[in-house]
Amino acid sequence: MRIAVIPARGGSKRIPRKNIKDFCGKPMIAWSIEAALQSGCFDEVVVSTDDLEIAELARDNGAKVPFMRPQTLADDFTGTGPVVAHAIEQFKLAGQICQEVCCLYATAPFLRATDLQQGLQILRDRGSEYAFSVTSYAFPIQRAVRINADGNIEMFQPKYFTVRSQDLEHAFHDAGQFYWGTNSAWMEGKAIFAQHSSPVILPRYRVQDIDTPEDWVHAEALFKALRA
Repeated sequence: MRIAVIPARGGSKRIPRKNIKDFCGKPMIAWSIEAALQSGCFDEVVVSTDDLEIAELARDNGAKVPFMRPQTLADDFTGTGPVVAHAIEQFKLAGQICQEVCCLYATAPFLRATDLQQGLQILRDRGSEYAFSVTSYAFPIQRAVRINADGNIEMFQPKYFTVRSQDLEHAFHDAGQFYWGTNSAWMEGKAIFAQHSSPVILPRYRVQDIDTPEDWVHAEALFKALRA
């Protein structure tokens, strides 16, 4: 079977209750649940949470919460991998084996169902361990500068100073929306940023980290503009 696992713990610090805070008319997590359901990729869309309010709201929006996440996996230091592995194990204990699993972040309102469909196809076609969302940097990373201890500017890679930007290799970063993976990849804790992973390239205008109140304001404005 295939499942989506949406991690959504209750202890968000920078934006309190971020996972269920209203975002353009819906609780934030509802957008992720909606995209997962609309994709048709999953036998189950599961929210992994330690919070009863989040669990109730997730069910109200069509997701399943067949178990509560233990507190040992709900602190500030637990990564995504162990949370997904825990969900896979819970299904195994119930007699259901998950062959392909997608970790979908609760704070990904720009995600589209077609992105998830594309990710699953890439995972299968390329025989990858993972397929996850990435987007390109807006500026060549080879031309990046730092402010040194004296307060002055210096390049990270001075050898690229005279190279035209169009001649530099394109660079990409994690879009922070979803991560398709095989059962073995998740359960063995294999690295995601590795050669056994494939990219699902998203346009930059649909990628926005939402970690601070300022990010939130910008994300809502962008979201409304895209839906206008």
